[in-house]
Amino acid sequence: MSEPKTRKEFLKTVSAGSLAGWAGVTLPPTAAAFSAKEESTDGQQVIEPNMIGAYGPWADQLYGHEPGRLSFRNDRWRHLEDWRREAQARFSDLLARPDAGGTPRVIVHETLQYDGLHIERLSWQLPYGPPTEAYLLKPAGASGPLPGVLALHSHGGNKYFGKRKIAQTSAEQHPMLGPFQENYYGGRSWANALAKRGYVVLVPDAFAFESRRVRVADVTDRIKRDGRDVTREEREEDIVAYNQWAGNHEHILSKSLFCAGTTWPGVFVAEDQRALDVLEERPDVDASRLGCCGLSGGGLRSVMLGGLDPRVEAAASVCMVSTWRDYLLYNSFTHTWMIYIPHLPREMDYSEIFSLQAPKPRFVLGCEEDSIFDYNEQRRSHRILHEVYEKAGASSQLRTQFYPGGHKFDQQMQEDAFDWFDEQIG
Repeated sequence: MSEPKTRKEFLKTVSAGSLAGWAGVTLPPTAAAFSAKEESTDGQQVIEPNMIGAYGPWADQLYGHEPGRLSFRNDRWRHLEDWRREAQARFSDLLARPDAGGTPRVIVHETLQYDGLHIERLSWQLPYGPPTEAYLLKPAGASGPLPGVLALHSHGGNKYFGKRKIAQTSAEQHPMLGPFQENYYGGRSWANALAKRGYVVLVPDAFAFESRRVRVADVTDRIKRDGRDVTREEREEDIVAYNQWAGNHEHILSKSLFCAGTTWPGVFVAEDQRALDVLEERPDVDASRLGCCGLSGGGLRSVMLGGLDPRVEAAASVCMVSTWRDYLLYNSFTHTWMIYIPHLPREMDYSEIFSLQAPKPRFVLGCEEDSIFDYNEQRRSHRILHEVYEKAGASSQLRTQFYPGGHKFDQQMQEDAFDWFDEQIG
């Protein structure tokens, strides 16, 4: 049977049940490239529609159809440790992480109990920017070291909110957060739900979000334009206006990071590693049982941190694993500037970052109707990961699964991820 070319054609030929796991899914060949060889009746070349038109086939050839130089699928690699050592070093070099200091000094601003949880409101100061604020959640009355999970919030076009997207400290929430959580998280604060299962969960604000956001008052007049900061009253109209300004400012911030000799993913990883330091150093955390998890932008951070830091025993990425070809030809316009690492596509595919700590367990959750990815490219990225783990002799350590619906981390997906964490580090 020929491979379906579109998501709709695929869904017509494969039952939803067969998508529940890896087994039974026939994937497109790794080297599948789109075609520009057909000719129309007037003799003109027909280009498969893509974001860059007639330049698509050329760019696709630059990307290549064989495993990259530092892909473990490349025949040059025979030994896992040799590959990991060189691939991690190159990945780290291209990330160009800034110096985020050592383990930060943590300030506990408030301790409270809510919904059966002990909650701490924390902050720490990095060598640059405003202090990072975070929530720490664990079961009230818990004794003994517990496994720790770094809960990584999403992007969602909303930089005014960070940790509050996925963690809750009281019954009162900002009125904008309810609809946001309903749309992306099945209507609940998943960091709280995970903590209740016996985990210490740390939820920090990411670079450029909430406590770490760029203030309009701090930029030049030419950049301010119609932007405005949000006052303590947190009026919805001000938040909407700020998020629109922050979205338009994202390409400026990304370019500036490149000019400073770093990358946005590099900043993410550097800062998430400091958060991991905070989690690791706590006496109520078992440092041998650490994990991370996130949706979308949080899934991106989980891929990067889970690829680079060996302390992350178990990592789950939700709706944020596809291929460089997907970003190159079809969907970079749907994504943030926070993804890109110059030159890395020549070395390894995007999903292979997540395999850099193989055979440590990794879980990829995707959605069949996710509008910000090409479905076949998502499936191809899963196949790439399975090839790496199979060659590493660790097939059982990788799980990939598709779910019905669009871009989300709903309650069923959360429960599957939590069950998986229980198996790996619980």
